[in-house]
Amino acid sequence: MTDDAIDVTDLYQEFGDDRLPSGQRETTAFPVLSKGSTPDWDPETWEFTVTGAVDEELTFSWDEFRDLPSETQRQDFHCVTGWSKFDCEFTGVPFPELAERAGLDDDVCHVLFSALDGYTTDLPLEDCMREEVLFTWAFDGEELPADHGGPLRVVTPHKYAYKGAKWVDGVEFLTEPELGYWERRGYSETANPWEEERYS
Repeated sequence: MTDDAIDVTDLYQEFGDDRLPSGQRETTAFPVLSKGSTPDWDPETWEFTVTGAVDEELTFSWDEFRDLPSETQRQDFHCVTGWSKFDCEFTGVPFPELAERAGLDDDVCHVLFSALDGYTTDLPLEDCMREEVLFTWAFDGEELPADHGGPLRVVTPHKYAYKGAKWVDGVEFLTEPELGYWERRGYSETANPWEEERYS
């Protein structure tokens, strides 16, 4: 672990009494779960887009995205399938950084994340506008492995991890909710681990 990581592992106190949510088991492993195969990507052509109800739509190349202000955080990671991994160190760009650069319309209420493999997931805006929601490219000091969502994934330590898109390549700011991939298939829209909000 690095000494300069921002420790946000006490985040659970906002949501429940125990660091390990009910129904979860702690693991030291980091299992790989995805809806399909790992997509290919090319750092020369990869783009990240910020679209929707914003003052200015944005597009970043891989180098431009990596040049955005970033930080390293120590977080816990909760999978809807029942396991939790404590003290993960992720490095990346906090969500509010992108929102502030784009400028949001007053009626924005939801955010839809998109990914290289066609995956989508949505969250209310207030659940995204937290420093702990990171667009991360590094895990425990190393480049984020492709099977864990590299080059870039979202981490959402206050939600089950299906709310954190792997291989993320864009966000769309919405004025109406729009269900994502797993939400359309019956998974919870709110996904609060401390309330065991696994399914709708």
